[in-house]
Amino acid sequence: MDPLTQGMLGAALTLSVSKRKHLRTAAVLGGLSGMAPDLDVLIRSSQDPLLFLEYHRQFTHSLLFIPFGSLFCALVLYYIFAQRNALTLPQTWFYCALGYSTHGVLDACNSYGTQLLWPISNERISLNVISVIDPMFTLPLMVLVIGAFWRFKSKLARIAMSWALVYLTIGAVQKQRAETIGWEIALKRQHTPVMLEVKPTLANMLLWKVVYEFDNSYFVDAVRVGAHVKTYPGESAAKLDIVTDLPWVAQESQQMADIDRFSRFSSGFLALDLYDQQRIIDVRYSMVPNKIDALWSIELSPDANFSDHVKYVVDRVTTPESRGAFISMLLGRD
Repeated sequence: MDPLTQGMLGAALTLSVSKRKHLRTAAVLGGLSGMAPDLDVLIRSSQDPLLFLEYHRQFTHSLLFIPFGSLFCALVLYYIFAQRNALTLPQTWFYCALGYSTHGVLDACNSYGTQLLWPISNERISLNVISVIDPMFTLPLMVLVIGAFWRFKSKLARIAMSWALVYLTIGAVQKQRAETIGWEIALKRQHTPVMLEVKPTLANMLLWKVVYEFDNSYFVDAVRVGAHVKTYPGESAAKLDIVTDLPWVAQESQQMADIDRFSRFSSGFLALDLYDQQRIIDVRYSMVPNKIDALWSIELSPDANFSDHVKYVVDRVTTPESRGAFISMLLGRD
């Protein structure tokens, strides 16, 4: 989730349990600690463009790392802030731990994948029940947290935590509805998917993207699950076959290793870019949910040296046409 939402949720949890005399200090500690795990974005390399993909939402987001990450936050914030507000170091650590603990769990609720069980497991857990940015989730949370902070009302913070739980539960119900429709779409085509995923589109839980694999191809569709269901049939693309699609990539080269790394991040949903045969795309994400128009990809080169890395490409530029198509689907128009 975005840093604002992470901070608000971390503050909400600490506000809901803190003593009145510590309320505002606890809120600051919880809010800052709730954002802290995303400092892993600083782990990057100009030589290795995929390094940040490996470490983002990895150890800093693990449930087992909460005691250590929160202790780091506590040691920093105690001497900068908490000590002057009459908190002991153990109290500071407690509030930091509460805030820090919300981050990985909330990130696991959206679609990018979070290594909650690292180092026991490298699996990226993604529940796909909320978009990475969702104002309908964040704004009520923020209003309630601000109210609790200024009015010294822990009850408002508990309402904020209840709102978060209720909203995520609604997201789970919407996901189930979208998944059921996705299977119906596939079966109408006489397809039996090898795997099928549904993901909420940006900033809402009405419009969902369906992605499934059948017969070595990926099919993407959009479904709107409001009071009435509406489907938007989409595009398909052949599943990446490195041997036939990229025969010039050497088996032991760095480019081949980078393809494997990108595949793990993308849960294997890889295909060649329809417009650039030297790019490998993650078919799960696009601005228009029934299109195969990837938001990110890796670019390879036949002329690369054996040790050269791939290039990581981000393409989040939207056009009036794509925005119009997205809004029409969101509103349930034909």
